[in-house]
Amino acid sequence: MRLVACLLAVAVTSATARAGDAEGPRPVPPQSVGVGRLVPDLAATAIDGRPVALAALAAASKAVVVALTSTSCPLSRRCLPTLAKLEADFAPRGVAFVYVNPIATDDAAAAAKAVAAAGLKGLYVHDAAGAFAAGLGATSTGDVFVLDAARTLLYRGALDDQYGLGYALAAPRESYARAALSAHLAGRPVATPATTAPGCLLDLSPPAETGFAAVTYHDRVSRIVQANCVECHRAGGVGPFRLDTLADLAAHKGMVRKVVAAGTMPPWHAAPAPGRWANDRSLTPADKADLLAWLGNGLPAGDPAAAPLLRAAPATWAIGPPDRVVQLPEPVAVPASGTVPYHDIIVETGLTADAWVQALEVRPTDRAVVHHVLVFLAGPAEKAGDPNEERDGYFAAYVPGNGHQVFPAGYAKKLPARARLRFQVHYTPSGTATADRLCLGLVFAQGPPAHEVKVGGVAHHRLEVPPHAANHKEVASVAVPDGAVLLAFLPHLHVRGKACRYDLVAADGTVTTLLDVPHYDFHWQQRYELVTPLKVAKGSTLRFTAWYDNSRANPANPDPTATVRWGQQTSDEMMLGYLDYTIEARR
Repeated sequence: MRLVACLLAVAVTSATARAGDAEGPRPVPPQSVGVGRLVPDLAATAIDGRPVALAALAAASKAVVVALTSTSCPLSRRCLPTLAKLEADFAPRGVAFVYVNPIATDDAAAAAKAVAAAGLKGLYVHDAAGAFAAGLGATSTGDVFVLDAARTLLYRGALDDQYGLGYALAAPRESYARAALSAHLAGRPVATPATTAPGCLLDLSPPAETGFAAVTYHDRVSRIVQANCVECHRAGGVGPFRLDTLADLAAHKGMVRKVVAAGTMPPWHAAPAPGRWANDRSLTPADKADLLAWLGNGLPAGDPAAAPLLRAAPATWAIGPPDRVVQLPEPVAVPASGTVPYHDIIVETGLTADAWVQALEVRPTDRAVVHHVLVFLAGPAEKAGDPNEERDGYFAAYVPGNGHQVFPAGYAKKLPARARLRFQVHYTPSGTATADRLCLGLVFAQGPPAHEVKVGGVAHHRLEVPPHAANHKEVASVAVPDGAVLLAFLPHLHVRGKACRYDLVAADGTVTTLLDVPHYDFHWQQRYELVTPLKVAKGSTLRFTAWYDNSRANPANPDPTATVRWGQQTSDEMMLGYLDYTIEARR
């Protein structure tokens, strides 16, 4: 174990650090840092002589927080009061705390003094050999790990964003670890499950393979399936069968092997771009290899004691209790079979003053029949059935497995007073006649945000796809407003849609591909959220390109002899490249 770089003594406290040098935490794809995996049963002895064993701690607790720390790292020292406050607030609620110092040269007496001064009551381990930190896969002294009672990693990243490399704030804007604990104890998903953790960089040997390499159901495969499949493949879910038990998985192993090997499940249609998408649903190469190896190796069960906690179907809102719920005025009847035209329903919000929406969630009452939902702001005189100007942007969206959105602190959407919402709902019969009365839950920000989230679209209303064309190309462009910062993309085509791509064309003609969807699938109206918002240079153009297959080889094609133009129904076509963005004031 050795410390490679710790330049924080100057960087954290310097008042002259340039803004471009500052480094704070940022969200990262959770799969890339092990979120959802089983943490090994690591053991050590605390500096006060108490034994530390993660398995025993987890089994006796509702959650375990393991925080890396160091008495020689300025950033770690500055975080101690925040850690002590976190412990004081959550230890009485059944959360255990372990503090791990992996710096061999840190003085034990200084560590004991720091513990006493901060008022820490948890277990403090001087991990001089680095085995505990290596088993966690820690990369810096700012790393915080939140585990559930089955040692499944729920959150991994920064404590908060108050201190970083080259900056210090009077108070945190984002309290990541606190939010993760609060969500877990409330039975909700963790909104931001992984971030980078600025701190003193650690050079650790590769994490021990013990607990990760042995591919059995209970310790490895169950967590892969739980993290990537069970959200839909569960009782009452939209998946065609359950996958939440070993028996379920064994019963469907042939189909699971086929779709995983082909990459069609979990549904994610963007070309590989590691680290770009915050909501990347694709399996990591390691997860895919382990799952396929297990499926081809007799499906070994392993030790049931290593199984993750069962995830109950969400009984509450994923966004927390809404401040307002806007619901369809009456249930919509969905037949057992056939096709259902889009339903277009306008609903009053009842707002008497402007509101800023911090989080939103579309909730069907029968998820099995809801293909997708787009919610738009309706004009004052607009009526249901009027042509809808989709390129003006949607307000909320729902696809199976992804129906809610929580904006970071300082970001929100404006919902004007007396606003009316237009619900465009695509129902698909499931074999049983039913009814659905979906609703939209809204959580309001306390006031106007620093950044207003807007949604626009690159549209091509005059597209024309010839009969029998197998690879017809259409292109549309729009000038990007000065000061735009791009946040997310949502391409929308219909059943002849084959592929699409967003390109940014700079003023000098340089082309940068932002999102490439080589195999577009109408059945998954996916939104692609950037990990890092993208500031766009002045004079740039956003180009949206789409390809259509109107041939007989397209099994979803309702009529290859037709010339296809823009229209609302699935048998028509659309070409819409939605994007979320903000406008940043130029200085």
